[in-house]
Amino acid sequence: MKPQPVADALTPAVTVHLNGYLGTRLQEAIDNRVMAQDVQRLITPFKPENRTETRQWQSEFWGKWFTSAVLAYRYSPTEKLRRILDNAVTSLLATQTPDGYIGNYAPEHRLEEWDIWGSKYCMLGLLAYYDITYDKKSLTCAAKIADNLISEIKKRDGLIINKGNHKGMAASSVLEPICLLYNRTHNKKYLEFALEIVRQWETPQGPQLISKAKVNVAERFPRPKNWYGPEQGQKAYEMMSCYEGLLELYRITGNETYKKAVEDVWQNIRDTEINIAGSGAATETWFGGRALQSQPINHYQETCVTVTWLKLTGQLLRLTCEAKYADEAERTYYNALLAANSAHGTTWAKYTPLNGQRLPGSEQCGMGLNCCEASGPRGLFNLPLRFVESTKAGIQVNYFADGEYVVSTPKMRPLELTQRTTYPKDGAINFTFKLNKPEEMEIAIRIPEWSKETIVKINGSAIDGVTPGTYAKIKRLWKQGDQITLELDMRGRIIKAASPYRSIAIMRGPIVLTRDARLGAPAIEAVLTPVADSDGYIKLTEATNSIGDDIWLLYKADFMPESYTETGTKPVSVTLCDYASAGNGSNKSFFKVWNAQDISPSGE
Repeated sequence: MKPQPVADALTPAVTVHLNGYLGTRLQEAIDNRVMAQDVQRLITPFKPENRTETRQWQSEFWGKWFTSAVLAYRYSPTEKLRRILDNAVTSLLATQTPDGYIGNYAPEHRLEEWDIWGSKYCMLGLLAYYDITYDKKSLTCAAKIADNLISEIKKRDGLIINKGNHKGMAASSVLEPICLLYNRTHNKKYLEFALEIVRQWETPQGPQLISKAKVNVAERFPRPKNWYGPEQGQKAYEMMSCYEGLLELYRITGNETYKKAVEDVWQNIRDTEINIAGSGAATETWFGGRALQSQPINHYQETCVTVTWLKLTGQLLRLTCEAKYADEAERTYYNALLAANSAHGTTWAKYTPLNGQRLPGSEQCGMGLNCCEASGPRGLFNLPLRFVESTKAGIQVNYFADGEYVVSTPKMRPLELTQRTTYPKDGAINFTFKLNKPEEMEIAIRIPEWSKETIVKINGSAIDGVTPGTYAKIKRLWKQGDQITLELDMRGRIIKAASPYRSIAIMRGPIVLTRDARLGAPAIEAVLTPVADSDGYIKLTEATNSIGDDIWLLYKADFMPESYTETGTKPVSVTLCDYASAGNGSNKSFFKVWNAQDISPSGE
């Protein structure tokens, strides 16, 4: 069947400038992580004289860092960052040997362990560079890596699913850059290789990523003898990476089976694994964690998992325009992702609990950083150009932040949309249109699922038909100076854990609120019951930061402490902060999202 290419329904903004809290976080990440990286240290393992590796993953770090640097450059294209990118590519190209190989594995251990995984990230980096420069050397280099990989696999046994770890998912996630390479070269051998990878998935030896798309991701295969070895079929990061590649193959072929598989598995992950903060996985694997999230969990929320979940969700949003994907991406971005990042963007936690401490991860492979420090910025810079996007019908507003967004209209005219807001501190957002000529188009604005009482006004007049969990679509003739105002429902919400053990958490807008030991009495060990109304809303009042540490959002709420007297007790005021700030100060304080509730045999 002849491929029927499918284009994304959304096109990212041409330029974006974010102000306020997010603008500061992004700039700090550029200054203190992306541009602070010692690039030559990432290049050194690739030099031919250093190709002695047998099992580790040094070869992923250049590509992870580089793809995040390209995303940062797309957001903030400075000459200094461009020079860093240019030099990084030049240095990598210099390590490619005549056979096309770029990597650090000894010849007798090629294709083993993380070798193909590293090739994937090198290709992703080179292709990202090509997309911003159209530099043919980088495209040729990526093609040579792919040619070498295809040739070496054919020389062995022709199989990729028995290479490396995790049911072949780490190795076969190379599907993504192979598809991207086909799109840029139209060389059929890359499409043939991509189709062969997917064919092998569905063999008895493979991960069966399509046929098992509706099977709970934690239950697809028996428990492996070696947790991180070849038999592990529940490895979260690698599994989602394969599905990212499958969506790229869908874009090439138009085969709806591929898209449907990803939609099904996304929903399964969302329903069985993703927690209140927008991430999941323990010891880096799926484990049915959504129902267990209020309990102590080992090595929870690996940042690589958080980033890949965010990226996969964004892929589906680009293809479908469905609000549920934007809702989930926002939850992940403001909570799990920002929480993994240190206050000024310097480091990233490897694991991030919901109750516990936020601690840095260990260095890996002698590289001066770990996989999550390399991955974190890829998530951070994944969203800014997606806040406001173009559609065939007009403009779609996915996320809210004070800033200026330039997009293209259906008639390919520039439109600058400004957002004035302190969201998510406040639920008021004001949009102003700047365009040279009036144009009829549809403006779609996301109404978050949690915003049950929402007001949308156009030039001061309210509109009807605003439904939570959808986009409010307004088609009219838009002109210079037109304004839309949005008032979102920012009441505090009580969230009950699905666990049989009674626990509650609190959210305000997209933000998870947290008790932190820095914030004073009562101690976080205290059993407290929130004073909420019959609809599950709790009154929150803004609090003042008096402790000096970097804390973004602070609120006070009333709780009833556990009573040991017949006459009961009075409510106490408890200070809560945003999850991203919790435990993220200088003393690594303990914090708690989930608050265990009294178990009473009487049911009271």
